[in-house]
Amino acid sequence: MASAAYAGETYSKESKSVTPPPCPQWYADNEFNLTLSGVYVWTGNDWRDDRYLAVDHAWGGAIDAKYFVHRYFGFGVQGWAARAETHDIFENGFTRVWGPENAHAVGGVLGTFTLRFPINCSRFSPYFWLGGGGVFGGGRDHDFFLDRTQPLGFVRREFDDKHTKLVGQVGGGVEIRFTPHIGWTNDVSWNVVSGSDNNFGIARTGLNFAF
Repeated sequence: MASAAYAGETYSKESKSVTPPPCPQWYADNEFNLTLSGVYVWTGNDWRDDRYLAVDHAWGGAIDAKYFVHRYFGFGVQGWAARAETHDIFENGFTRVWGPENAHAVGGVLGTFTLRFPINCSRFSPYFWLGGGGVFGGGRDHDFFLDRTQPLGFVRREFDDKHTKLVGQVGGGVEIRFTPHIGWTNDVSWNVVSGSDNNFGIARTGLNFAF
């Protein structure tokens, strides 16, 4: 009696842990950022009472250069300029008259320290900063002159008197990276200018280039 033997393949199952691929890094250490933005500027009080910008609002542009020694913080320099449209104002004690429009540039240059908080596995990064420097191109003054045709015999004239003042700045915003080297930034800052009735806000939106 013959016996037959069959040799077949033997299968075994082994449990293997699969390591997921690492998240893409959208923000890096030792990163230089250059941001070009459009800006909207508004005064902190009624423009008639404002002593520096003396306008309700102004539009302009900004450039911001920062170096992040660590992906979470960096140092930089910020510059901005806007077109302000002001008027000489004449008051005789009873009425107020505005003179022709006077368009001129106002702006500022500040040093900044920025903290950013990239959200893990995300293109989003909220950021906050403090800055300090100077603003230029704004300011108002007044004088008086005699005019016998006026009820009180004189007129008070308020006019532009451009000069530079110290400014402190605090702001915050968010960046969205399209690629590790190009992002979209949106932020708002509040600017405290030396003297009374001088403070103003700035809103910016622009493109950031990271190297």
